[in-house]
Amino acid sequence: MHGIRQVFRLIHIYWICLCYGLDEFFFQAPWLRPFRFLARLNIFRLKHRNKPRGVRIRLALEKLGPIFIKFGQTLSTRRDLLPDDIALELAKLQDKVPPFSSAQARRIIETSLQKKIEDLFKSFNNQPLAAASIAQVHEAELWDGQKVIVKVLRPQVEVSINRDLDLLYFLARGVKKYISVARLLRPVEVVQEFDQIIHDELDLQREAANASQLRRNFDGSNLLYVPEIYWDYVRQKVLVMEMIHGIPISDLESLRAHGINMKALAERGVEIFFTQVFRDSFFHADMHPGNIFVDPNAQEMPRYLGVDFGIMGTLSSADQRYLAENLLAFFHRDYRRVAELHVESGWVPKNTRVDQLEAAIRTVCEPIFEKPLSEISFGQMLLKLFQTARRFHMTVQPQLVLLQKTLFNVEGLGRQLYPDLDLWSTAKPYLEDWMKQQMGIKAFVKKVKANLPYWLEKMPDMPDLIYQRLKQDQRDVQNTLLLSHEVDRLKAQNQTMKIGIALLLVFVVVLCFWRYF
Repeated sequence: MHGIRQVFRLIHIYWICLCYGLDEFFFQAPWLRPFRFLARLNIFRLKHRNKPRGVRIRLALEKLGPIFIKFGQTLSTRRDLLPDDIALELAKLQDKVPPFSSAQARRIIETSLQKKIEDLFKSFNNQPLAAASIAQVHEAELWDGQKVIVKVLRPQVEVSINRDLDLLYFLARGVKKYISVARLLRPVEVVQEFDQIIHDELDLQREAANASQLRRNFDGSNLLYVPEIYWDYVRQKVLVMEMIHGIPISDLESLRAHGINMKALAERGVEIFFTQVFRDSFFHADMHPGNIFVDPNAQEMPRYLGVDFGIMGTLSSADQRYLAENLLAFFHRDYRRVAELHVESGWVPKNTRVDQLEAAIRTVCEPIFEKPLSEISFGQMLLKLFQTARRFHMTVQPQLVLLQKTLFNVEGLGRQLYPDLDLWSTAKPYLEDWMKQQMGIKAFVKKVKANLPYWLEKMPDMPDLIYQRLKQDQRDVQNTLLLSHEVDRLKAQNQTMKIGIALLLVFVVVLCFWRYF
């Protein structure tokens, strides 16, 4: 029954694609080109026949639901992968998704906070300020005069998301079962990671906690400002936070009109990302343009204003170290070290020949590095590197998928702001400085200082612990000797028993044949 539901969902998806004329993209595949004439026979696209392809793709994703909208949002930042007309339309998915009614929004707020709107807010704007795939926001004013935004979860959004997640699991298990090469991509694990992320985003209390943590991390910083959370008005489906006033980062004309230094803005975006990843190990993982604004009052040293903290990523210290070393090795064209790191980290099997992997990586990277640094796309390089996966059985690490997605977004956004952005030279000094802090005498002293209070706390117990350990070792030795003597005794008994049984058998044989002698 479960499988039947998934089949019907696939049929519905295909139906939507037909209605919006997206079947024309399917027939661009080389093996389907002879059948392109079938796209002209599609009578279901009549309503949208004259709409541009970008509009049709956006409308289809909106129709298919939140997960597909999220996919479109991610693609919209990759101008290097998409034609401009499609990228511009998909950018509208970031904050121009059709809203739900204000009556529904008010009902959700009143049910969650157990008070009437009039008791909660001095004023409440029924017209949504923005609407996205998971929630929409309204302007309001608290009774103390503080201007705030109220974020409200979409009605029945969890039902829609769970339905499509079931479909993704269905497809992932099928791919894993029937396509052997795809197993290396660990499709089920990747879907599980996405499942966790999207369900975290459905809990606005978790988002509020994420925002508070990020606000503390950048307290007093001129790089990023995070609005204040009003915890008395936070529930699972409702979130109230400080209203910020900034220029949408996608509004390039307004940014230039306000005199914002676009080169500095792009570079500081990269700096914010690496600061979150390596200093804090806590990074905003949904950095599409709809979630980022710019302070209009900071021209030469631009300051970012962030919203929507439903998706945050973390890395272990081992992941941080592995990622930093890999990036630095790429910067220095040390392909041998890149190959060694892939083996050490378990991305490829331990028996992989490092020299062969090194040669494959060099083949991919050298043509790219011949270009000017400002023209090198880190995202494109990663995509080409993944093409070596089949040969070396490289596996996808689910814990890094979110980081890769965010890095693609940051690079795509930076290139939109400043096409000549040199991501490599911007990131390299930061990574080198971070690695110095993790190694050498300073790093050793820092770790000693961090652990010293714990060591001092345990110091008075050390004599007793050492004595108890020595006594335990002594008992273990004694038990081992006793056990050894017992084993020898049992062996001797066993040997005696064998001899006795042998003699008994001889005696029986003699008795049986006595009469013949």
